[in-house]
Amino acid sequence: MYAIIEDGGRQFKVEEGQEIEFDYRDIPGGSPITFDRVLAVRDAEGLKLGRPLLAGAVVSGEILGPTQGPKLVIQKFRRRKTYRRRTGHRQLYTRVRITKIAWA
Repeated sequence: MYAIIEDGGRQFKVEEGQEIEFDYRDIPGGSPITFDRVLAVRDAEGLKLGRPLLAGAVVSGEILGPTQGPKLVIQKFRRRKTYRRRTGHRQLYTRVRITKIAWA
């Protein structure tokens, strides 16, 4: 069983027990979270599609805590001008474990 949810303008395919990273939210670890913008649910009976959302479908999860993404290196360089700048960035994410996909 899987569901396709929308969060932060992006779509994610999630299954029960899966751990996934969403945009950072300032919520402590161990807190429950629900995603009500469910676009589709696939179960043993078949695929249910929403137009655009599936009424009555909810995906529940548990927040594991904040994590950081990979380091991105930004380099600026102009040839023959002795101009070199190097900076880095690591994006913050919130790690969530999907606990239940409910559809009524």
